[in-house]
Amino acid sequence: MSDSATVTDWRQLREFAAVDLNQSFILSWSLASELLLIDIDLFLTEDHPFYEKPRPAEKFCIRPAIVEFPYCEDLSLVGGTEASAAEVARGLKHGLIEGLRRLEDGQYEISGPFGTVLVTAERPILRLKGP
Repeated sequence: MSDSATVTDWRQLREFAAVDLNQSFILSWSLASELLLIDIDLFLTEDHPFYEKPRPAEKFCIRPAIVEFPYCEDLSLVGGTEASAAEVARGLKHGLIEGLRRLEDGQYEISGPFGTVLVTAERPILRLKGP
């Protein structure tokens, strides 16, 4: 992979300011027209502009969101079989995000119970879903 000088943890990426990815849950993965979409339940911290105090039955501020990786050139599962990026996306499971790192320009590593996924794409875009 990359040496530690070129690795950036998600906490240093401006796209993920005021969220906690380690408390966020991936619901699904899809890839269409070079756009990787990751549907997630996103944990917002109190510093996030859309943070709302959790209702009595809730413990945290969780909002539906999409993480987009535009111009996704490659998607692979570390240790997985050789498959197209679309086949990899269809086969990925859901689960808590254990880590997201930028390894070098254009390459990201996402890990969780679904395995370790390598994404070669432009910088991610985080979009909260509407009401």
